[in-house]
Amino acid sequence: MSSLAFPCRSSPLTPASTSATPPVPTSPCIKIRRSRRIAHRHLHRLAASTRTSSRTVAMAATAAAVPVISPKENLPPILSSTSEPPPLFDGTTRLYVAYHCPYAQRAWIAGNYKGLQDKIKIVAIDLADRPAWYKEKVYPGNKVPSLEHNNQVKGESLDLVKYIDSNFEGPALLPDDSEKKQFADELLVYTDEFSKAAYSSITSKGDVSEETVAALDKIEAALGKFTDGPFFLGQFSLVDIAYVPFIERFQIFFSGIKNYDITKGRPNLQKFIEEVNKIDAYTQTKLDPQFLLEQTKKRLGIE
Repeated sequence: MSSLAFPCRSSPLTPASTSATPPVPTSPCIKIRRSRRIAHRHLHRLAASTRTSSRTVAMAATAAAVPVISPKENLPPILSSTSEPPPLFDGTTRLYVAYHCPYAQRAWIAGNYKGLQDKIKIVAIDLADRPAWYKEKVYPGNKVPSLEHNNQVKGESLDLVKYIDSNFEGPALLPDDSEKKQFADELLVYTDEFSKAAYSSITSKGDVSEETVAALDKIEAALGKFTDGPFFLGQFSLVDIAYVPFIERFQIFFSGIKNYDITKGRPNLQKFIEEVNKIDAYTQTKLDPQFLLEQTKKRLGIE
């Protein structure tokens, strides 16, 4: 699924250049959960967890350091037009991302949550200075994310989340309940509309629009449909993965640009944000909020 609001290329909400290298996500030294048994146990304990959310690193001063998520997971440097390609189609499964891209973040979270850090290799692409080989040899769409698996390359973020869920071991990202599955389909269809409704107020000079307020209120109502957990389907699922990269950014941007708290009067959204920040698979992919805000202000011409 593509979106007009958040294309993973030059966009106010997806910094185009890595000349100001984004501070790469980090987390405390936490053992990565890989087995199905442990992952399911974590799901049941999530609502009662009091573990504080991971903190993101301060904005990097230079581009030389290899980014690190945690002592358990080292990430590669960002590849630009002068970078050599990895040994393509050698049997290695690769997820091509840009560290600042919310669409790529979806697939990254999905792989993390299923415990695939050792089975899916992250390859970071500089969207402002893309390697020619990426379009020519990997993904003709020349966007991220894309997944190299079984000598094929697939794209589109929501399709990749579903593909990762269906083709790799780990906890399922959709429940068996038919009502929840139907609601999941409805919410996934709404993702682009939600993003565009919120994005329109970020780029406008006026106050937060009625369209944006209505979109946020719809998310609030959706989060209250099921009472067996704080997430869209009660328990954490691919629907949360679809929305959280954008909710993360909108909370930062509306506060920093519009002086508007998206959680005010929306307790379900507030609880969702609190609880999702207890999930390592997500927090390991987060960038420094100040970096995202400063880059967005710069691209919008806001001092």
